[in-house]
Amino acid sequence: MRDFAISLLCVVVTICIYYLNKRLYARWRTLLLMPLVMTPLVLVAMIVITHITWQDYIADNHWLLWLLGPATLAFAVPVYENIEIIKRHWLSLSAGVITATLVSVVSSVWLARLLMLPESIQRSLAVRSITTPFALAAAKPVGGQPDLVALFVVITGVFGMAVGDLLFLRIAIKQGVAKGAGFGAASHGAGTARAYQIGQQEGVVSSLVMMLAGVVTVLLAPVISHVMWRV
Repeated sequence: MRDFAISLLCVVVTICIYYLNKRLYARWRTLLLMPLVMTPLVLVAMIVITHITWQDYIADNHWLLWLLGPATLAFAVPVYENIEIIKRHWLSLSAGVITATLVSVVSSVWLARLLMLPESIQRSLAVRSITTPFALAAAKPVGGQPDLVALFVVITGVFGMAVGDLLFLRIAIKQGVAKGAGFGAASHGAGTARAYQIGQQEGVVSSLVMMLAGVVTVLLAPVISHVMWRV
């Protein structure tokens, strides 16, 4: 009974902290107050200070992870509502998704090898640029560790969201479609949220690219594993 009470309390606290964090971020839009940054930091501090075990915390929070799937699929609604944009740019978007997927995987793995990181980290980094549900699905055939994969996905999303605008300004990218594609391919859900803040077109394109990149990576995961590590 005590374990159930602790895990239930953790669910309530997690939701409350996230809600308060969103209110703070709506008022002060700084990188540190982003829900993807501040909420995990507060939760980790809470677990450490209260000596709650990870097993107790996650026991009744697993359904929050499950909701990532439906939340990702919900991005398909605005894509359907703006299908004309997709029809006009289908060729460039398709080529961009394939290129982005290959560049992301190869650059991540080879940079990790250059830094002489363990193979487990290399495999986990390979799927860092797609959103969490797809990344966890691709992690098994690639051989990545789910916990590391989730961590790398969050870091990639936050970093891409934070520097995306500056990068687009630096390389003089002004088209909404290009910005949306860049956010969706490089920083998945966090980038897509930023793309919707810029404009509807950017958000729609980012949603589509994020989902396509995830599907392509999951389908190619066994091939990636074979080619990159000669399994």
